[in-house]
Amino acid sequence: MLLKQIIDIIESVAPRRQQEAWDNSGLQVGDSSREIHSVLLAVDVSEAVVAEAIKEGCDLIMSHHPLLFHGLKQITGSTPQERCVAEAIRHNIAIYSSHTSMDKALRGVSGRMAEQLGLQDIRILVPSPDDTRVGLGVVGTLPQPMLWSGWLKHVQQVFGANYVRYTNPVRPTVRRVALCGGAGAEFIPDAIAAGADTYLSADMKYHDMQAAAGQIMAVDIDHWTSEHFTRDIFAELLQGKVDVKIAQTDASPVKILISQ
Repeated sequence: MLLKQIIDIIESVAPRRQQEAWDNSGLQVGDSSREIHSVLLAVDVSEAVVAEAIKEGCDLIMSHHPLLFHGLKQITGSTPQERCVAEAIRHNIAIYSSHTSMDKALRGVSGRMAEQLGLQDIRILVPSPDDTRVGLGVVGTLPQPMLWSGWLKHVQQVFGANYVRYTNPVRPTVRRVALCGGAGAEFIPDAIAAGADTYLSADMKYHDMQAAAGQIMAVDIDHWTSEHFTRDIFAELLQGKVDVKIAQTDASPVKILISQ
């Protein structure tokens, strides 16, 4: 397929026009008119992921997080970002990212999180002003109430989380769930307003969780871990059209030392 055809497939679900103003979704490196035979899927474009793409003979890296957020003033190989760009160009590998455009799609990041957790009646938590079918975060219900301790174990198992941080539950059971992939602490008030028993997201600071305490059970997991199902969304959209591989070197940079 031509790269521009692949982009059209992704943007049929997550149009680039719906990304946040600060974001840089879209084609990062490469020519949209070139032919693509093999795609490597990742959350992040790292040096290890680029090296894997070279080794596997992939023509395209498709990521959730953009490699380029701001303009580069030089490409000298002095930073990992510069080295990734240089290696991609040297080996004729295109890079495309679908970030907040995929975050805001109902069938995108948060929607997939909700599906994996078994939520029903899923809707957007914070709709866009001009389209209630698009926005950040989702809210839904579990088929049956779960004890809060069982809910935490369920989250850990579904996401393969290496840690789960949480505030005390406000009710003994969890039924209505709000969540947002990535860093979504700012939407805690929206989760409370939606009547959720718990709010799941990543990168919550101490004061975020302090503010949530007593109002909603805030649950925090690793950023990469909350969004790794994005690769599955890409894979399903492209399956049967091009060769698709999930990067084995793509992993959270955050490691946890657990005291004994």
